[in-house]
Amino acid sequence: MNSLQEEARPLNAPIPAAAPPQTAPSLGRWLWLVIAIIIIGLVVGLTPRLLHRRQLIEETRELATPTVNVVTASPGKATTALNLPAEVRAIVEAPIYARANGYVKRWYVDIGARVDAGQLLADIDAPELDQELSGARAGLAQAEANLELARTTANRWAELLKTSSVSEQENAEKQADLALKAANVDAARANVHRLEDLTSFTHVTAPFAGILTIRAIDTGDLITSGKELFRLADTSKLRVFVRVPQSATPGVVNGVDAVMTVPEMPARRFEATVVRTAGAIDANSRTLLTELEVDNSRHEILAGSYAQVSFGEVKQAPTLVLPSNTLLFRSEGTQVGVVTRDGRVTLKNVILGRDFGQTIEILSGITAEDRVIINPSDSLVSGLVVNIAQADTKAQ
Repeated sequence: MNSLQEEARPLNAPIPAAAPPQTAPSLGRWLWLVIAIIIIGLVVGLTPRLLHRRQLIEETRELATPTVNVVTASPGKATTALNLPAEVRAIVEAPIYARANGYVKRWYVDIGARVDAGQLLADIDAPELDQELSGARAGLAQAEANLELARTTANRWAELLKTSSVSEQENAEKQADLALKAANVDAARANVHRLEDLTSFTHVTAPFAGILTIRAIDTGDLITSGKELFRLADTSKLRVFVRVPQSATPGVVNGVDAVMTVPEMPARRFEATVVRTAGAIDANSRTLLTELEVDNSRHEILAGSYAQVSFGEVKQAPTLVLPSNTLLFRSEGTQVGVVTRDGRVTLKNVILGRDFGQTIEILSGITAEDRVIINPSDSLVSGLVVNIAQADTKAQ
């Protein structure tokens, strides 16, 4: 048939081209397509889970970090004058004792009496002391008689020695006996003087001028060593003691004037002057013990009274104030928790001042810029990371 077809084709007709051979799709294309589909599936499926896991980690971290409220310390109210409680004492006050033992024979002054220096206050009957004095005087007379005899003998033996009637040894013994008798006289005389001094103590006198504030004896009382008979106080001047806070001590020096008032006379103002200070701060109260003098020549103020002292020239700088619920009381001392700029807690020791109830003075330990934690937990430690719940507020 082929030969017939060839015969039927025209002589000038072109010969048709042969068709290209058909080939199967490449296996590599299908493999890459499958890999791409798998990768797209993994990305679509795992991305939400990774995002959810990261969100969960962040939420867990936020929940694990404590959230605290903070407050910053504010300055307390500045005072125009420094007013402090004071204790009034006499310029000189002393208990009076008896050196002689015996019985009260008579007393002459009672409490409230003003006495002069050397004035007789009481007499004491001391019969045993009188007997001792009499015996001492008799012993002195005996010693003086022995001394006269020894002197006469010594002089006689000294004359006999010139004629060689006695030996030098015997003369030396008589001279030594004379010296011994003279020493015995001196000892007896000293004993008499001692007993005379003790006898003089049976007359109790005032050591200085003042007012008698205590009489602890009555007629017939037995007086023994260490028993207080009277108490005498000189109230012409008064010693006034105040405790000045540490923040005001730079202005309290010798010579500073002040004004003292007593509750019994609120309208009166008594001039006072600082005469001395303790020179050291009391570690317990953080105050400086200060002494002032007040003239009381008119005896208007009673020693032992309570008073108020006002230092008009001393301006006390206002101290920082924090709420009372910011304090931590631990074995290391009183502390507060301060949040730093990087959100970490630092525990700081503070020194407290006056307690106003809801607030309390902080004398040292923090600054006005420190952010202090309110209601800190007992487990609070330094280095703990915290979140601040609200903006800083000032302590009122």
